[in-house]
Amino acid sequence: MTTGLHPGEAPQDPRPTEHPTPLLPVQERVGHAHPLVENRTRSSVITARAAASFEPVGRSVATARSFVRDTLQGWGFADIVDDAVVLTSELVTNAVVHAGTAADVLCLRIEDGVRVEVADRYPEREIALQSAPVNMGSPDREGGRGLQLCAALATRWGVEYTPTHKQVWFQLDLPERPVGTRAAGPSLPAALLPLADGRVRVAVIQIDRSGSITAWNEDAEDLFGYPAEQVVGKPLTDLAAWPHTPGTSTGIVEALQLSRWEGSYGIRGANGRVTPVYASHLRVRDTEGDPSTVCLLVRNHERAVLQTPLRGSSSPDTVTASESQNTDPFEVFIGSPAPDDLDGLLQRTVERARDMLDGDAAFLLLATDDETELEVRASTGLPSARQRFARVPVEAGPGRYSSARMPAVHDDLSAVPGAVPLMSGTGMRSVVTVPLKVEGRLTGSLGVAAEAPGRYSNEEALRLQFAADRIALAVESARLGELERLRRGSLSFLVEASDLLAGTLDRDQTLALMAQMTIPTLATWCAVYTIADQASEPYLSYVLHEDEDRIDGLKALLSKIQPPDPIPTPGARVWSAPSEAAHQAALRQSMRSLGLNEPTTVSSGIGTTLATASAVGGETVVLPLVARNRVIGMLTLGKPSDEHFRQEILELAEDLSRRAALALDNARLYSERMAISQSLQRSLLPPGLPDIDGVEVDVIYRAAGEGNEVGGDFYDLFPIRDGAYGFAIGDVCGTGPNAAAVTGLARHALRLLAREGLSGPMVLDRLNSAILDEGDRGRFLTLLYGELWPQEDGGALLKVVCAGHPLPLRLRQDGTVEPAAEPQPLLGVMEELDLYEQEVRLDPGDVLLCVTDGVTERREGSRMLGDDGLADVLTGCTGLTAGAVAARIMRAVERFASDAPSDDMAILTMRVPGLQKD
Repeated sequence: MTTGLHPGEAPQDPRPTEHPTPLLPVQERVGHAHPLVENRTRSSVITARAAASFEPVGRSVATARSFVRDTLQGWGFADIVDDAVVLTSELVTNAVVHAGTAADVLCLRIEDGVRVEVADRYPEREIALQSAPVNMGSPDREGGRGLQLCAALATRWGVEYTPTHKQVWFQLDLPERPVGTRAAGPSLPAALLPLADGRVRVAVIQIDRSGSITAWNEDAEDLFGYPAEQVVGKPLTDLAAWPHTPGTSTGIVEALQLSRWEGSYGIRGANGRVTPVYASHLRVRDTEGDPSTVCLLVRNHERAVLQTPLRGSSSPDTVTASESQNTDPFEVFIGSPAPDDLDGLLQRTVERARDMLDGDAAFLLLATDDETELEVRASTGLPSARQRFARVPVEAGPGRYSSARMPAVHDDLSAVPGAVPLMSGTGMRSVVTVPLKVEGRLTGSLGVAAEAPGRYSNEEALRLQFAADRIALAVESARLGELERLRRGSLSFLVEASDLLAGTLDRDQTLALMAQMTIPTLATWCAVYTIADQASEPYLSYVLHEDEDRIDGLKALLSKIQPPDPIPTPGARVWSAPSEAAHQAALRQSMRSLGLNEPTTVSSGIGTTLATASAVGGETVVLPLVARNRVIGMLTLGKPSDEHFRQEILELAEDLSRRAALALDNARLYSERMAISQSLQRSLLPPGLPDIDGVEVDVIYRAAGEGNEVGGDFYDLFPIRDGAYGFAIGDVCGTGPNAAAVTGLARHALRLLAREGLSGPMVLDRLNSAILDEGDRGRFLTLLYGELWPQEDGGALLKVVCAGHPLPLRLRQDGTVEPAAEPQPLLGVMEELDLYEQEVRLDPGDVLLCVTDGVTERREGSRMLGDDGLADVLTGCTGLTAGAVAARIMRAVERFASDAPSDDMAILTMRVPGLQKD
């Protein structure tokens, strides 16, 4: 094929000025629906031309289509490209297939459109000279269809003859546009217009130079659910789901720095769901010169509102014929400008490969790092299940020798089933595949397929291999760039995930974080199975889907099937049970809705829906959660129907599973330790307070330290004998479990000794000896111990011993407060103690307040509540019940300082109710 382009000059007519044979007369109007057929309009000014010659072989038709499409798109004639390509395809087919000669195609850019001339070298094939309207015959017949299409689609068309050529030409005029119109499309029936909601909402968001939102209109609030005051000042990346998705070619931070950008991403709404949007970004400056970005966003299915029509190069007319001969073969194949992202480059490659070999489908696979598998990254003309990220082994992939490392041609796949696994069930019969190699290393495989058998030979394989060699380096360079961006994103993702997992020791919260970090970044749905011990079966602990409406159905489905085997082998393995069960359940439901008998192969009892089956119908993988050489669970990730995981995502998921397993095991160990500690601590608390006739009693207890229910402070109230009760409130040196051990010793020893009939001083003396016997494990103890006898006259008699403890305070009915005992030595320090009892009488309406030093030593900076402060608070409690007094004391202690208490606190109040008046 030869091409030439001559900008800015009128074409020189290559035909002789005198014709030995007469030209075909001008055809008159053919019916009312057809435009005029006439000779070239010589008055039109030609501003650019592009010419190419095509050999008389079948593949030339596809090459001619690409030539015309690229030329017209380069001139900015996107409105008429499709009609021009259709007409060119038919006319070149007539030349190279039916006439059997080479075809010359000339494209002329004129003021109001384009003129395309297709000439063959078989002038004897004329059409009859007519003066009546032309009858083109049936549109179903093989011959003459090109002229029928010209009559139907072209603004003007005609046929000219010379002794050596026959030429058919057509002219397409650009649609009229209002002044200032940059792009316009044809008038379409209402059924063909893009679908939108009743009211199209365009969110207008302005982002400052730091990436923070400065403006948020009403449509943005309606689309995403956030009021303006909630999001203004926050980075857009906090709302966008796309930047956290590995594998994207451009991050949103980079997109906001570009002068102009269009594309799709997701915005996480106030309800937690991700709304796919199509965005148009424009970088502007304000009056002070500060840059910002204006973002227009619509729902993704309404993208036609904002999307700019794609166009090719705008200046192909600057390329001369000599320059075109020196064009890089890569540019010849892929077109110019080449896509700057990997997905765009691969998609352009398969489309050009299909057109070059006039195929029905094409595909391109990229090799994994270890060159053991090939992953589908782009395809055209294949079912959706064969499109993205499906994988085949290299040594059993496409190829005559069961290897993708060699070119291969398959004449008829029906004769060799399974020769090309990717083509199974697609209806393709003939396939040609070639490897992509860089420096001798396999990087991918490119293939073209056709529905008819015997379409390809070694000649097509050589042409495709030549094209593959031209693009291999560019594809590998783009792949490495994408891989580098993916790894940077993966590193950021893992750092953030590690921080989140390290921030909690709660098992349930760890499970929730594991699932929430994978959805939707790594998968569409996630399930976490946990294993309590080696003898236990895996248990379904957490299920999450990016669509909250699917969670219940997914959970019901997974609960009815056997969990995956807890295999400790690292890496992801495919688990087909969920998709098979979902498909069977959906089939069962469909047949029941049709009134048909249920097949015996369908599992019963799985209450799912067709939507659930579609949600889990794709690839499902299981990753073991291994911590401390033991499988503690499985992380299950899934995709919807016909979708596969890409290898890089699986590697990232494996890294995440290792971190998540350790975090989950740490949470388990912490939970077990806390459960044991709290169970032991609860055993140190009194089972309950006895009811004492004529005396109100209430207790408030707070242990310092996270997870502690009992510390160094303790209390007790218990019956000694009929009509007598023992009470105690004490404080062991220190806090936490070590202090709680002495607490248990003291509380149980007090009950045992008091019920032996010993007096208060003797009880404390025996307890002191028991503490000293503990040796280094013993701790000194302050203790207020007493015995209580309710009196028949309505009062109460108390005998108390205050061993180094804060003195009890008595509140009288007149509001006076006084100590109710004298201080004596504390326990656990000296072997010989000289302790004595003191009697205290509570009259009706009196209150006895007993506290530990955590109350009196409450501090705020240099200030301390102290005994005087406590007495001041108690003075205002006249007339309150015992419970109200305890509550008011605790409230005053908490409000005294802003920090959380650092010491254990116990408050014991006893009150004798006042006498009832007649």
